[in-house]
Amino acid sequence: MALINREPTIKWQVRALILVFLVETTVCQIRYSVPEEMRKGSFVGNVAEDLGIDARRLKSGGARIVSGDSSEYIRLDVDKGILVVGERIDREQLCGQTSPCSLNFEMIMTNPMQLHSVVVEVLDVNDNAPVFHEKEMHIEILESALPGTEILQVSATDPDVGINALHGYTLHPTTHFSIKVLSSPNGHKYAQLYLSNALDREKEEKLLLTLTAVDGGEPQRSGTLKIHVTVRDTNDNAPIFTQSIFKASVKENVPKGTLVVSLSATDADEGVNGRVTYHLNRMSSNVAELFLLDENSGDLTVNGLLDYEENKIYEIGVQAKDQGGQSTSTNVIIEVTDSVNDNAPVITLTSFSSTIAEDSPSGTTVAIINVKDLDSGKNGKVDCSVNGNIPFTIHSSLKNYYTLVTNGVLDRERNPDYNITFTAVDEGSPQLSTNKTITLRVSDVNDNAPVFEQSYYEANIVENNSPGLSVFSVKAQDFDSGQNARVSYLLIDTQVNGNPISTYISVNAESGVIQAVRSFDYEQIKTINIFIKGQDGGSPPLSSNTTVKLNIQDQNDNPPQVLYPVQTGGSMVAEMVPRSADVGYLVTKVVAVDVDSGQNAWLSYKLQKATDRALFEVGLQNGEIRTIRQVSDKDAVKQRLTVIVEDNGQPSRSATVIVNVAVADSFPEVLSEFTDFPHDKEYNDNLTFYLVLALAVVSFLFITCLVVIISVKIYRWRQSRILYHSNLPVIPYYPPRYSDTLGTGTLQHVYNYEVCRTTDSRKSDCKFGRAGSQNVLIMDPSSTGTMQRIQNEKSILDEPDSPLEVRLLIY
Repeated sequence: MALINREPTIKWQVRALILVFLVETTVCQIRYSVPEEMRKGSFVGNVAEDLGIDARRLKSGGARIVSGDSSEYIRLDVDKGILVVGERIDREQLCGQTSPCSLNFEMIMTNPMQLHSVVVEVLDVNDNAPVFHEKEMHIEILESALPGTEILQVSATDPDVGINALHGYTLHPTTHFSIKVLSSPNGHKYAQLYLSNALDREKEEKLLLTLTAVDGGEPQRSGTLKIHVTVRDTNDNAPIFTQSIFKASVKENVPKGTLVVSLSATDADEGVNGRVTYHLNRMSSNVAELFLLDENSGDLTVNGLLDYEENKIYEIGVQAKDQGGQSTSTNVIIEVTDSVNDNAPVITLTSFSSTIAEDSPSGTTVAIINVKDLDSGKNGKVDCSVNGNIPFTIHSSLKNYYTLVTNGVLDRERNPDYNITFTAVDEGSPQLSTNKTITLRVSDVNDNAPVFEQSYYEANIVENNSPGLSVFSVKAQDFDSGQNARVSYLLIDTQVNGNPISTYISVNAESGVIQAVRSFDYEQIKTINIFIKGQDGGSPPLSSNTTVKLNIQDQNDNPPQVLYPVQTGGSMVAEMVPRSADVGYLVTKVVAVDVDSGQNAWLSYKLQKATDRALFEVGLQNGEIRTIRQVSDKDAVKQRLTVIVEDNGQPSRSATVIVNVAVADSFPEVLSEFTDFPHDKEYNDNLTFYLVLALAVVSFLFITCLVVIISVKIYRWRQSRILYHSNLPVIPYYPPRYSDTLGTGTLQHVYNYEVCRTTDSRKSDCKFGRAGSQNVLIMDPSSTGTMQRIQNEKSILDEPDSPLEVRLLIY
């Protein structure tokens, strides 16, 4: 139902009317009033201000609304310290015709525990119009009826109360009929229709009356009833009830068909005009389902289930009619008595701490319960108790409220939890009882330190691991519970190679997983001792330590390194073997090392290539190169051996070394034979200078050639046009060898420069070529280290199809 906006007129109603009564040092009662149909979240009252406490106290004390069926309608805003509307309140649905309509509940706070009773009166608003039980009625009346004759009694029902309740009735038209507004003993208003002027059936046989019921609200609401009147011939006596009001009492839960009261009315007429029938009127539909009226005998019996807790008094309107159309009405008031103990006590847990510390002192409050019984009298008196053999007892702190407190020593190690059963028994006959069991857990104090599974651990990790790799996991157990048993793992700060251990290792505080922060190198670090502390979450915290020895395992990540023979880039070292050497003659020994360890450092030597494989062999383990047959004169002087050195890792790594062997009896023979050994050309600090000088010479020659060509072409211009257009090259010849000594060295340097010139100067080209010859360097075995350089130069030929080419050899 929509709420009418009457903000100015109900503003005084929204303001809280507070009455505070001091019951105990921790118990108060506060009263507020709020109109019904208020929007959800509407302000009800400032409970913090009215109690004279800070709103923050409500929040810190865990203030909340407990007990009562009204908890859904009123909500406590702890942050603001106010009461607000929790759900839309319909006063008629909540209280019916009961006035005043109040919501009763309690507000509880802890530390210290306080209990306050709150009453919120729901004020009525005019949200319901009066409603008749029927939309239309048909009545008959004798034309001989005298003015003032009562025709009928009708009433409308309005769920609202107070000024918004049913206010009165109006009738239209009023030519022949009028109404009187009467009140029943309980204050309910009904309309009595009576004849005001004589009727004439011959002039007007049927009349239509409109009876309107209005309430006193603002704006006013109304309901109508159409009354169809049929005027009949004379029946001048109406039925008369033997009593003006009938009263009866009936017990709740009586069986269906139980007689409540017998109604009786008499009619002085005879025949059909004196035959009386009884009819129910002026009652709501739900009441009509509870009672049955015999039309002929007037017996009113129970037709449904009567519940004292639901409704205590019923008011029923009964009409007596004769067959001539006259009638009389009366009221029947039925009182329901509570004679049956049909409601068991209801236990509501209003406050409960599910855990309690084992060192709590005696008298500590554990829970507060509310016990109610909807019955009345002895049937509604309740006694509450708890099961025995537990260190708890129960006290009654307020009507219908009981407090559970400790009365002994708690020991978590002996009894970690208790099942406490509340038993509520009423005094009815037979007695009804209710049980409610709660489980209370005894919380622990921090009296146990964590214990590791082992005091010393040992773990392995392969070097070159990826950062973040999980290495190992430690586990500690704490026999406490909750936060006291929550173990955190901490890395104790130590030094490794002068660096904090945290730069190498990290420990997950929750799981105890040890992770590598960086990649380890076995060649730098072999072992790491890790000290870990396990600390619980108690206050103060307790801890214990353990040690983890982390061994770094080697990985084959280093290839062998050849120490001898030394490989040089600009010179060649050759081992000499005399031609008279016997089988097994030691030529040289390849020496290599591997920085890895274990089998990763086990080296083997193999002969990969050789000029003559039948002449030499390499020791698999020692790397010694020996002859495997007698050296003969047919063996070449120049012998080139390629030895591969492999480790035993998986996968294996290797290195290659080239050993040059000279089979000769004298050094000059070596010099004459080794001139063709290829080697890399030397580079020295003056290379740039010679390159620049060569470029300058080539440029000069290019310009000279260009001048000569132009001169020749001008000279032959007139001689032959064909020659003028020809592409024949002009090839100047330069000496093939140009001696140049640098310092004291004897090595000749040969560089090849090509200058190409065409008749079109824009297509000329200059490029730097490779050396025209290759040098062979042999290290003199004498102590002076004198080097002999032998230069073998190849001639340079011109290409016949070049347009113009100049080749320059610089030594």
